[in-house]
Amino acid sequence: MQHQQVETRPYDDQRPGTAGLRRPVATFRQPHYLENFLQSVFDIADLPDGATLIAGGDGRHFNAEALQTLIRMAAANGVTRVIIGRDGLLSTPAASHLIRHRRADGGFLLTASHNPGGPDGDFGIKFNVASGGQASEALTEAIYARSRSIGAYRICTDLAVPPLDALGVHAFGDCVIEIVDPVSDYAALMQSLFDFDRIRALLASGFRLHFDAMNAVTGPYARHIFCDLLGAPEGAVQRATPLPDFGGLHPDPNPVEAPELLRAAEATGGPDLIAASDGDGDRNMILGPGGLVHPCDSLAVLAAQHHRVPGYREGLPGVARSMPTSRAIDAVADALGIPCHVTPTGWRFFCNLLEDGQLGLCGEESFGTSSHHAREKDGLWAVLFWLDVLADARRSIPELLDAHWQRFGRHHYLREDWQIADADAANALVEGLRAACTPGAAPPRGVHSMRDFAYEDPVDGSHSEHQGIEVLLDDGSRIIYRLSGTGTRGATLRVYLEQHVTAPEAIAQASRNVLAALGHTAASLGRIEHYTGLSAPTLRV
Repeated sequence: MQHQQVETRPYDDQRPGTAGLRRPVATFRQPHYLENFLQSVFDIADLPDGATLIAGGDGRHFNAEALQTLIRMAAANGVTRVIIGRDGLLSTPAASHLIRHRRADGGFLLTASHNPGGPDGDFGIKFNVASGGQASEALTEAIYARSRSIGAYRICTDLAVPPLDALGVHAFGDCVIEIVDPVSDYAALMQSLFDFDRIRALLASGFRLHFDAMNAVTGPYARHIFCDLLGAPEGAVQRATPLPDFGGLHPDPNPVEAPELLRAAEATGGPDLIAASDGDGDRNMILGPGGLVHPCDSLAVLAAQHHRVPGYREGLPGVARSMPTSRAIDAVADALGIPCHVTPTGWRFFCNLLEDGQLGLCGEESFGTSSHHAREKDGLWAVLFWLDVLADARRSIPELLDAHWQRFGRHHYLREDWQIADADAANALVEGLRAACTPGAAPPRGVHSMRDFAYEDPVDGSHSEHQGIEVLLDDGSRIIYRLSGTGTRGATLRVYLEQHVTAPEAIAQASRNVLAALGHTAASLGRIEHYTGLSAPTLRV
């Protein structure tokens, strides 16, 4: 093979966010843009000689083209085996597992997760390390620094990448390209964790499951697991063919982007469990008769019911949540007598704790949950966990939620997203709040305390600052302000509202009603309209 060194110039916008580099497809199509970022990873990742890499993505537009470039650059950079999911597909949790299962030295995941796809949509790429987890903040910052000084990249221009639609092993000089079934190893992992016989019996009893793959990567996984292995009828899995533009959908499983699922849950005689996953398969939305199971409640209920599930019966060494996620899981951890770690937003902050054996379950409010079985959040895993719990408990989802709230109280919770066109205005707003957190500053009236959340990793000692402003009010309620790192345009200010209640009449109320006054307080305290001109949130979840 002919290794060619191509001269290039740096781009200044290649700093990875909380889960890789996400940009519009048009940005990635700029000359050498993708190649610059990939070479920066190869330069910094310190892969061993003869490295093995996993590669695959969610099948979105530009996925196939980017894979061709990645394979040719991997070969030029000394990688001797590239393992790729058939058709270039791998869900994010399946890729994480495959890295660990095949003892690879890392992997490239080609996905922009829940962001829209298509020629006018977004594309993304991230590097996961040998543990299967996301690259650390220190590593991504080093990659960004390299991307700003890069002058050339290496590529094998004469490597004829084989068709990706058939399983097989292909040798090209010193490099082997292996096309594997993207589903089988992941399905085997799920069978090792859950009681498939019990779930199969539940589904055969008349229990109605509805899973929406949103024309994204989990479709083939869901068909095989739910239909082939668990006996669900074919119609139980909808929109199961991955499409480059997700069929025009925004593949983000939440009540705003999938209102038809919420309507189905609220309708009389609807399915017993409705679920959906996102573009790359790492998020989940769970609904039962009556409506949504909020992700914060889902994490807490699964932790409280873990003893019902074979893969978790021996107990949980600990649990973790991101700082903005509700404290419902804290109450469960306290009852179980186990630690509850609080990390910044971004799954990579869970990875060290998982790798060190300190966690059994973890999750974020943004529809992401997982466990020690992987180093990424996992949408289908969460659905199977719910099915296994329901099969053993012999209760409906509303009955499980009601019993949980009667025991632990209810943490009413709401996230308000403010989409701000001017990123400078969003930064000024957060800087204003940050100034109020300085030592010696008197808190505003009604505020018990404010802090600019920082995190000291208990495993590697790394320090992360400015991870969100946390405000605790005198009445015990909580407000969080944080700028999101998953968008590609402008800035999104996320405001999180939380209030714990124990009275039955307060438990029964809708969270939006309970938290309406707290939302007004948050807007006033943050001076959101002053900085942005916005008088109401763009989205409430």
